[in-house]
Amino acid sequence: MKAIQLTAPTIDALTLSDLPCPQPGAGEVLIRQHAVSLNYLDLALATGQFGAISQPLIPGADSAGEIVELGAGVSGWKPGERVVPGMMSSWHAGEIRAEHHHALRGVTHNGGLAEYAVVPAASLVRIPAFLSWQQAATLPIAATTAWNAIVRANIQPGSTVLLLGTGGVSLFALQYAKAAGARVIILSSSNEKLAKVKALGADEGINYREDPEWDKRVWQLTDGRGADLVLESVGASTFAKSINAAAYNSTIFVIGFVGGSELELPVLPIMQKMLNIVGNNTGSTANLRAAVRAIDTCRIQPEIDRVFAFDETQEAYRYLQSAGHVGKVVIDLSE
Repeated sequence: MKAIQLTAPTIDALTLSDLPCPQPGAGEVLIRQHAVSLNYLDLALATGQFGAISQPLIPGADSAGEIVELGAGVSGWKPGERVVPGMMSSWHAGEIRAEHHHALRGVTHNGGLAEYAVVPAASLVRIPAFLSWQQAATLPIAATTAWNAIVRANIQPGSTVLLLGTGGVSLFALQYAKAAGARVIILSSSNEKLAKVKALGADEGINYREDPEWDKRVWQLTDGRGADLVLESVGASTFAKSINAAAYNSTIFVIGFVGGSELELPVLPIMQKMLNIVGNNTGSTANLRAAVRAIDTCRIQPEIDRVFAFDETQEAYRYLQSAGHVGKVVIDLSE
């Protein structure tokens, strides 16, 4: 089979190779993979920001494909079914535990950037019929993360959601929030991007370069109430303003660290507002299943910015690195 291998912590080390096709063991299935979507996790891994990992590795935490063979003892599945595997393949449901970090697709185990992959049957979720392979590949990390944020913050009609940036998680959160009847404010450094997300349903857009005191602007837009959910995708450089922009009893859902991972925070407003600062680690297979069920029920269309061919994998990573995207960056393995 054709596969991309990462042989060193640099995008230049993503190389197309010919490898033996894996065989499913007990409790596993073999899937033919059709598309992969990229996440910041994949970029961090390929640029050495994720720490030491075993190499060579087939990267790609998210993929969509069809079952072609069942391993011993697998029931409830059949060849030809369209599926997405969860990224944390041993976290099936319930609370996260330390041992769930030992099986991460595209990190500790081979991932999606190959024509075929073996995955635990218990990590699979069926793809809604109306989604393409490319759309389905965006679901495991981005949709699950966004769904968990909406649920954790108890977003409902009349809530206000603040999204930092226009990446895949933000756009899933936008669509989930609108389906729940909430108001959405979104930040970007680009007026062109803000125009795109407003067309997708965002109620307000703030250009944080033109309005660096965007936290105060959020308070103005909410009549002094603040946001019920802040999807904090940046990290250290924005966290204090996220606290300022948050409403009393609200949730700051922490999903990224592109703006730094070491925090120095004002403690008093966290106490006064009784804020819920919640960490995120993607989610379980049950979380993914719930996120996909909501997408199926509401007919949510995942937003894809650009699609690259299999042999353009390095270009896809560099495009994600440039941060020019609105929505997800996808690699089509059939091209």
